[in-house]
Amino acid sequence: MNFELNEIQAMLADSIDKFIDNEYDFETRQKYAASKQGYSPEVWQTFAELGWTVVPFAEADGGFDGGPIEIMVVMERFGRGLVVEPYVANILLAGGILKRLANSAQKARWLQPLMGGEQQFALAFIEPQSRYDISDVACAATKKGDNWVLNGRKTYVLNAGNADTLLVTARTSGAQADDDGISVFAVDASADGVSIAAYPTVDGQQAGDMQLTDVAVDGSALLGAEGAAYAALDATVDEATLGVCAEAVGIMRLLTDKTVEYSKSRVQFGVPIGSFQALQHRMVDMLTACEQARSLLMWATMVNADGGEEAKQAVSSIKYLIGTAGRKVGEEAVQLHGGMGVTWELDVAHYFKRLTTIGQIFGNADWHLDKLAR
Repeated sequence: MNFELNEIQAMLADSIDKFIDNEYDFETRQKYAASKQGYSPEVWQTFAELGWTVVPFAEADGGFDGGPIEIMVVMERFGRGLVVEPYVANILLAGGILKRLANSAQKARWLQPLMGGEQQFALAFIEPQSRYDISDVACAATKKGDNWVLNGRKTYVLNAGNADTLLVTARTSGAQADDDGISVFAVDASADGVSIAAYPTVDGQQAGDMQLTDVAVDGSALLGAEGAAYAALDATVDEATLGVCAEAVGIMRLLTDKTVEYSKSRVQFGVPIGSFQALQHRMVDMLTACEQARSLLMWATMVNADGGEEAKQAVSSIKYLIGTAGRKVGEEAVQLHGGMGVTWELDVAHYFKRLTTIGQIFGNADWHLDKLAR
């Protein structure tokens, strides 16, 4: 396997690294996270101008024609910067559905504004009873003439409060947990019957719970064939899972580097704490966990880029390791920083919060281990 980035991928990585280093320090990030939207619209426009919002989309649609490797490049660096802009919600989730299901007219209507950073989107696919089972859909869509009427509840909808358009999974046929019978509809966030309770999450992101009550949409709102959206939804969630795993690897390495640096300057008993062999061993374990995670991430990413039979197993493998090794690295970083490791003012605590959240979304370690076993 060739683990080297090609010239275009290296340029993409370099542009994001420079942006994070020069324009996205921790204090700036905190200011954005505390704003009304929970992110900076100006920074989001910068992402669009720099071409980062078009990375995973086909060249025919005006995109970069990137795949899992390019997503890994972007997300690993976003992890290092602890970026709060809704890249996962817009580009990986909503964009992932649109690129797989939308026809040319629908792409012109929704995908183009998404890639241009002109509109905000959210994919509503999690329900209160579904946990991590994306096929467990109780939200119903009933056909009335040429229109559809949606009723149901969605929870933990990333970017829900900022979204102009909601992409909603709904059951048009079959039993509640069937793979078949799931459809996706584009719904105006301001439509009658749509109620959103938005909230900030513990990791500085934005989400919301949603109630749909007799929400009417016309036939053009249906993305793809009726009842046949499961495969696209499954592939989209897998792609987003790989994306947040790459983000987690970026966070893990940064936490390890920060902890090692801190151990060189923190003096106790007249010497730097990094001179204590017991703490050195713990930091070596952190570095080992980082290297294992990055190696498995690279393998999983390349397997998914090739579309091999091991692709889904690879996603569950890296998600399991992120859930276990990521927790170890985060806990060690906090503990080795002492009491200040959990303070609001220190960035380590915020990186740990995001790492903890990544361990839970799209299936936690136990869920993916059970999936691998099956």
